[in-house]
Amino acid sequence: MIPWHEIDTVFLDLDGTLLDLHFDNHFWLEHVPQRYAEKNGMSLSWAKEELMRRYLAIEGSLQWYCLDHWGAELNLDIVQLKREMHHLIAVRPAVLEFLDAVRAAGKRVVLATNAHRDTLVLKMEVTKLEGHFDVMHSAHDDGTPKEQPEFWQQMQLKEPFDPARSLLIDDNENVLRSAREYGLAHLLGIKKPDSRGADKQLLDFVMLESFDDLLPVLPAMCL
Repeated sequence: MIPWHEIDTVFLDLDGTLLDLHFDNHFWLEHVPQRYAEKNGMSLSWAKEELMRRYLAIEGSLQWYCLDHWGAELNLDIVQLKREMHHLIAVRPAVLEFLDAVRAAGKRVVLATNAHRDTLVLKMEVTKLEGHFDVMHSAHDDGTPKEQPEFWQQMQLKEPFDPARSLLIDDNENVLRSAREYGLAHLLGIKKPDSRGADKQLLDFVMLESFDDLLPVLPAMCL
């Protein structure tokens, strides 16, 4: 599936790619509405409708991913609410084996995420993944989400890479498109970001079912 001999840098998304998106979906669609309804004395159904309207109004922007924004918008301690549900944070199957194999093969492994730094800290605490990357970059550091090609321009300044010799694995179709527009040559989507959700259909990109699918080709790169 991937011509590994043509790749020097591997960019990896976090939520829905390395981690099961079930945590985030449950958190934003169930847990936050429940706490918002309790705080404001309203029905859960009304809270879900109101929050969905607010989510969709800024979907894909950096604010959409910003815990500070939602904390102020909803008057809730979002970080604390996330910690209440930390037991749902889970690494997808074969991710650790994949990360170790890619680094052993001499590739640079870069986490490129839209996640807020507070979310990143929590998820690294729970998953212990931090030591498996060469470096971690959050879109909040430079103020541009991965959905915008400018993200990759800023990344180029911090993380010199050859787009023609780079791979991005991400569950977000708009992110994959922005990377393709910038010139990244190797792109993979994720077929099932949420283990309890439906399969995604991305007609423009090859979809990865499991990181197990990439493991058999990795030893050959080291020869």
